[in-house]
Amino acid sequence: MFDVAVFGSLFLTLFVIMDPPGITPIFLALTAGRPAKVQRKMALQAVMVAFGVIAVFGLLGQQILDYLHVSVPALMIAGGLLLLLIALDLLTGKTDEPTQTKDVNVALVPLGMPLLAGPGAIVSVILAVQHADGVGGQLSVWSAIVAMHVVLWLTMRYSLVIIRVIKDGGVVLVTRLAGMMLSAIAVQQIINGVTQVIQNS
Repeated sequence: MFDVAVFGSLFLTLFVIMDPPGITPIFLALTAGRPAKVQRKMALQAVMVAFGVIAVFGLLGQQILDYLHVSVPALMIAGGLLLLLIALDLLTGKTDEPTQTKDVNVALVPLGMPLLAGPGAIVSVILAVQHADGVGGQLSVWSAIVAMHVVLWLTMRYSLVIIRVIKDGGVVLVTRLAGMMLSAIAVQQIINGVTQVIQNS
């Protein structure tokens, strides 16, 4: 039987971690300068990549981490460092260069992973799948995961209207703001990883 409490709990957890409103300026900054059709395609690609990663870890997460001898804190620190590098590019304006904006598919990295399918979301899904009871519990968990990715896609897809309103000057401002937010997220992720390492030692 479908468990509304399990669905609601995981959906809210993923909403807070994946943060659709917070991802909007970062998405706009990373996809600025591309045709609207390409931006819409990248929104869908980012969500599909994130869902693919989350689904794989939901099904095989603990086995993958155990096989690679990778701890959750290590995953958090690595993700944080990767995000920090991208944040510095946004802050210094390196994403304005043609090679960055035209040739690199940011829908895969950093948008799909580790921004959307980051360590926090991966760990939450692994735990939710492990604790779900029976078919109803599993159905509730996977419904919450799908619903969250639909919300992410809708948020990014319709945030593109903002770019047409704010023009080029606004895009630069959004890019710098996104860089600052992303660097804060990255540093917090590294701190959380280091804290867990200290607590577990």
